[in-house]
Amino acid sequence: MTPSPEAAADGPLRVATVGDLHMGEDHTHSYRELFARISAEADVLALCGDLTNFGKTREAENLAEDLMACTIPAVGVLGNHDFECGQPDEVAKILHQAGLQILDGQAYEIGGVGFAGAKGFIGGFGRHMLSPFGEAEIKAFVQASVEENLKLESSLRMLRTERTVVVLHYSPVAETLVGEPPEIFAFLGSARLGETVDRFDGVRAVFHGHAHRGSPRGRTARGVPVFNVARPLLARETEREYVVVEV
Repeated sequence: MTPSPEAAADGPLRVATVGDLHMGEDHTHSYRELFARISAEADVLALCGDLTNFGKTREAENLAEDLMACTIPAVGVLGNHDFECGQPDEVAKILHQAGLQILDGQAYEIGGVGFAGAKGFIGGFGRHMLSPFGEAEIKAFVQASVEENLKLESSLRMLRTERTVVVLHYSPVAETLVGEPPEIFAFLGSARLGETVDRFDGVRAVFHGHAHRGSPRGRTARGVPVFNVARPLLARETEREYVVVEV
């Protein structure tokens, strides 16, 4: 875990969150003003994946330039779009150099609040959750979901804070997917993520993106608030570009 110089603080922390920025190659300064406004309103910025459109170098560089306007600590996870060009490590490196702490099984502490996270993966919910049975391809698919879940578990285990925030791209609950076609719920998240969150005390909020036509809020089985902060959803449901939650 990488400690923050602000980790000794004990007061409330205002966390601004948004996902699915989809920065393009030709976009310049698309989010500079947004990050400046967030810096004036919140204590921490959390980005919930799909930060670029195709995971191209220039897209990541464009977003990195805009992140220079962010004057508060920033954490985030990658999304499926950031993997499209097959160079997620390069995307993460560019954004990290701009000050974004990438959560991929790591943990980070800011102002006495722990931040845990991973991209997450698909797999389904309840009795419809896919199991590792049959063809090798199905088993590999489920194993990828399990491995992402283990990253989340590892990051949560690193923390000793009384308050924890979880950052994901894929949803840990079906509730925040309502509005999407039910046939694709299994491709938007996994109940494994929610089950892992519920095994740890002190989780105050979970943020995710990915489900552009889903619902803004839900809860895990133990009642942890879950926020879908996909930018297209926020624009439609709240007329805001980001969500601020105090933890």
